[in-house]
Amino acid sequence: MCEQCTAVCQSGSLGANTKVVLLSELHQRAVDEALQSKNGHLDLFLRFLLGLSVKSHQILLQALMKQTRSRSESTEKTAEYIKKKIRTIDSPEKSINLFHCLNELGDRSLVEEIQQYLTSGTIKEAKLSSSQWSAVGFVLLTSENKLDKFDINTFVGENSKAEKLNVLQYLLPVIKVHLRDCGVTDEDCAALTSVLRSNPSQLRELNLINKAIRDSGVKLLSVVLEDPRCKLEKLRLRDCGVTDEGCAALASALRSNPSHLRELHLSLNKLGDSGVTLLSAGLEDPRCKLEILRLRDCGVTDEGCAALASALRSNPSHLRELHLSLNKLGDSGVTLLSAGLEDPRCKLETLWLRDCGVTDEGCAALASALRSNPSHLRHLSLSLNKLGDSDVKLLSDLKDDTHCKLQTLDYCECLFT
Repeated sequence: MCEQCTAVCQSGSLGANTKVVLLSELHQRAVDEALQSKNGHLDLFLRFLLGLSVKSHQILLQALMKQTRSRSESTEKTAEYIKKKIRTIDSPEKSINLFHCLNELGDRSLVEEIQQYLTSGTIKEAKLSSSQWSAVGFVLLTSENKLDKFDINTFVGENSKAEKLNVLQYLLPVIKVHLRDCGVTDEDCAALTSVLRSNPSQLRELNLINKAIRDSGVKLLSVVLEDPRCKLEKLRLRDCGVTDEGCAALASALRSNPSHLRELHLSLNKLGDSGVTLLSAGLEDPRCKLEILRLRDCGVTDEGCAALASALRSNPSHLRELHLSLNKLGDSGVTLLSAGLEDPRCKLETLWLRDCGVTDEGCAALASALRSNPSHLRHLSLSLNKLGDSDVKLLSDLKDDTHCKLQTLDYCECLFT
């Protein structure tokens, strides 16, 4: 008998001197012990113990089991006890483990109830309890159809911010969170941060698209990103009212915990050159593994481009996509950026420079960079720039370079004939 089993059977009312131990009592004691465990080390043992109660397993174990009467009744009592516990605990992880236990006992009543809500599309109106939200989490976790993105607005009414955060608490272990135009403000970010900090290692993707989040909300989220247990890979903060102040917090988080974030979307925020410069300092860390950076319409000029070019030279091997459209970079900015692209260690594959004030001078710098390091860039967007016939020919001639891997060259609405 394993140490955990011995501990359960010899503790409290089920001491070694107890003459008769009902199977349901043993199960209930095991459930209580598992729920009291802070690190969850009894969770798998509990599921194993309950699995032994299944009739097919009992046939194999009859020689070891002294109690043979009313096993089905004991199993039903255990299932009812577990469902009672699910309704009273507030830990999503422990609730989900108890649903696994019910699954071991063959009781799927709660899960089937939730599956009906999910398939009928009426879950929004259902006003689920915390235990039912845990059931949703279990269904999503064990479903054969993996959930790539979770849009909370399809589960909760648009005007219920408190309920949104409550749902996040119970579904965080199994979802990627998408909160688009959902009314979450910088104040609500404090509650959201609390949810994330309680279990920072589960979430991989967080989408927040709301102008009301602002710098104060981003600062709170950055505290979560700094936690070394945080494994967030994708963070989208498009049009969230972020300025250079919020960028400073994000840059600090990148320096503290640089190795997990792969995508950062900050388009339509007023970061300015100062914000991008602060962010670039975090990108320079060789431990930073950021692959996608989107800064469309962020008020960046040639000064911000200089900082990004410096980051590319310091840590050139990870960034794959850089979006800088609708920024007033001008030829000077693009020339500075091109200096970073010339580094043979640079692996950038996609570069968006739509409507960035580029003319023949910037185009010449890009063409030179592609000739120096032709083997990585696949997609280049230069639409809505002041490029003439000679500029387009300069770039188009690169196709004759056998080393050049450029697949898409976008220069719509330029000045060429």
